Amino acid sequence: MLAGALLLGAVAAPAGAATGTASATAVADAGLPPDGDSVASPPGANDWSCRPTAAHPNPVVLVHGTFANRYENWLALSPLLKGLGYCVFALDYGTVPGITSSGSGLLLPIGGLKAVPESAAQLAHFVDLVRSATGAAKVDIVGHSQGGMLPNYYLKFLGGATKVGTLVGLAPSNHGTTLDGITKLAPYFPGVADLIYTACQACRDQAVGSDFNRAMASRPDTVPGVRYTVISTVYDEVVTPWRTQFLSGPNVDNVVLQDHCPVTVVEHVAIAFSPTALHLVTNALDPANATPVLCG
Repeated sequence: MLAGALLLGAVAAPAGAATGTASATAVADAGLPPDGDSVASPPGANDWSCRPTAAHPNPVVLVHGTFANRYENWLALSPLLKGLGYCVFALDYGTVPGITSSGSGLLLPIGGLKAVPESAAQLAHFVDLVRSATGAAKVDIVGHSQGGMLPNYYLKFLGGATKVGTLVGLAPSNHGTTLDGITKLAPYFPGVADLIYTACQACRDQAVGSDFNRAMASRPDTVPGVRYTVISTVYDEVVTPWRTQFLSGPNVDNVVLQDHCPVTVVEHVAIAFSPTALHLVTNALDPANATPVLCG
């Protein structure tokens, strides 16, 4: 979210990047631009002809963070999961017309800007499209930053609990963020804060003490029937304090990256590309076949 996601959004897309194969009708129905030569899906994602296997019956839906997009956020995890035999899908959400970045001739939306409930409704529709296309009863979700928290709104308030098996959050803004104390300065600079929050409603929602966070806190952290994994780094400079990322409740595994790799200095953005973190993700998606996690 915010500063960390801004850094992520600055990553240039490599030439010749793979694009998704989603049908234009299905993606348009989800409120997304149709895939093609100009709109990039991460390698391995959005093959709408993919059918889940007995080994991996739940398709995986990837949810990017604030000021990010599906392509840049999931360049590492999407092809990894595809190579392991998963059906992988990734959406761009919370985009504003005309706000894009570009790399190698590809249109790269800057997403995660709209109010979280609005974006969560978009995720809900996308999940339904994935379930319909694949025939799967449930999906698993992996999200980064806002993308790790937003699905929990979907589970709590939009009926997603019966459609999701596992939610994995990489540095998720589950209880808001102080952004290293910067949000506490907002009352002293109301003009600047209003300008930021007008352009990025999700930034307001994710600030500690927001109306959105009070609504989230009105219900338990988790819903029955869903398994949760939170993967955090002690060097997170965006979702702070980092321990506020943790969830409380049954079927929750709160994981600290440095417990598995004490020497890593991975921070908020890099956690989506850390081999150690991605190994923790694959273990969370398939706990029956989990393997020891070492430093990447």
